Amino acid sequence: MGPSIWHLLIVALVVFLLFGSKRLPTVMEDLAKAAKSFKQGMADDDAPSPPREISKRPPGGDEKG
Repeated sequence: MGPSIWHLLIVALVVFLLFGSKRLPTVMEDLAKAAKSFKQGMADDDAPSPPREISKRPPGGDEKG
């Protein structure tokens, strides 16, 4: 059971009343930028990481004693 159209309209009305018509475009623009940044971060997280350089020295090989 998702939200009905009436629930969405009431939420939209409350948001409009809280932010007003002058500030609402700025808020929506910031929200869109945040969503875009989140999606980009998720895509970067799925990308394979570059291979790590493997040392040819045995562990603890520099220590003499």
